[in-house]
Amino acid sequence: MRTLRIAFGLMTTFPVRLPEDWSAGDSGRAAGWYPLVGLVIGALTWLAWKGAIFLFPPLVAGIVTLIIWVTLTGGLHLDGLADCCDGLFASVSPARRLEILKDPHVGAFGVIGLILILFLKAAALASLTHVSSFGILLAASLARWCILPAGLFPLARPSGMGSDFAAGFQRSFIVWSAIIPLTLAILLGLRGILSSVTGLGAAGLVLWLAKSRIGGVTGDVFGMVVEIVESVILLAFLIG
Repeated sequence: MRTLRIAFGLMTTFPVRLPEDWSAGDSGRAAGWYPLVGLVIGALTWLAWKGAIFLFPPLVAGIVTLIIWVTLTGGLHLDGLADCCDGLFASVSPARRLEILKDPHVGAFGVIGLILILFLKAAALASLTHVSSFGILLAASLARWCILPAGLFPLARPSGMGSDFAAGFQRSFIVWSAIIPLTLAILLGLRGILSSVTGLGAAGLVLWLAKSRIGGVTGDVFGMVVEIVESVILLAFLIG
């Protein structure tokens, strides 16, 4: 299926070639598959965690798991997080913030943001138990589902990945693609439901920040949403 192939080609480093006949809006048309891609990423990361926690002390296991997680995604969302940290937190005009978001160089805020989120995720992975480790599956899937409602926000610029997403995105994707993260949340019980609510709240805060700082969303904002939601859900699974 073409859209499924696009979803895996965009979201992972799997040997899946993007179609040569790329059409405007293809990233949006593939959006319904993003939670499934997240589930696959989460499952592979969970398997990596199981192996690492068996072989190494918790701290090392957490770092090894994170390395594999980042490798599976090619650091795609981390790049968006770094750009957003540089752009959204700069004390400049909205137009200048958009220019910073487009700049391929990483500034001080971006470096700090990357370091903090990587440390946080590594520490969280190191602290998971065999029961709470299933939160990895929910974190990876729900975080990518959050891209879909983010697509309802106005675009901050008329070009880029955000505009390509909006060109093919359909609101109905939000409903049927929620089956996977919703099922995971229910299967994981009260902790899964509360973690999901917390993750959704974190996504809302990121989108509110983007709306207030640059007037809408971009592809980088989508990346920041994924990284923040994943981190928050992992942390929520450590409570209790």
